[in-house]
Amino acid sequence: MDLQPYQNPTTIQRVLHSARTIAIVGLSPNELRASYFVGYYLKRHGYTVIPVNPRESSILGLTSYASLSDVPVPIDIVDVFRAPAALPAIAQEAVAVKAGALWCQFGVINEEGTKIAEEAGLPVVVDRCLKIEHARYVGRMHWLGFNTSRITSVRSGLQ
Repeated sequence: MDLQPYQNPTTIQRVLHSARTIAIVGLSPNELRASYFVGYYLKRHGYTVIPVNPRESSILGLTSYASLSDVPVPIDIVDVFRAPAALPAIAQEAVAVKAGALWCQFGVINEEGTKIAEEAGLPVVVDRCLKIEHARYVGRMHWLGFNTSRITSVRSGLQ
C-alpha cells in the first residue's frame, strides 16, 4: 500500500486545525501505553477527548464508550489505536457517525479500511501520530530542537 497520499502535510494541517473533538478508539487506561499519552496530551491542549474502549467505563477521568455509535456528540477525528485488521469495521462506523476524519496511528495500516473512509469522503491520515503531527504543525516541536520543516514564525493557520 502506498502511504504517501495518506501523509499529505496540507491534509494533516487541515484536519488538525479544524478539529475540536477527537474520539480515540483503543484508548488504554495504562499510563505507559502510547494511546494514554496521546489522549492526555490532546486533552491538555484543549481538545475534547472521547475514549472508545468497551472494556473500560472511564479513562483520563472521562466516560469511555463501547463504540463510536454510542458517542453522543459529533466527532471531528476518529483516532485509531487498534490492530490493522480492526480498521475496516472502525472506518465503517466512522462513516456511519459522520466523523470529520479518520486518523490511523503508527502501524495501523489497512488498505480496505482506508478505502472505506476515503470513498465516503473522509480525509484519511495513515501511519502518523496525531500527537507528533500536532506538535509539528502547531509549533511545539521546535522548542525541543526538532526540524519541523517550517520556514515561518507564524504558529497558527494553514501554511
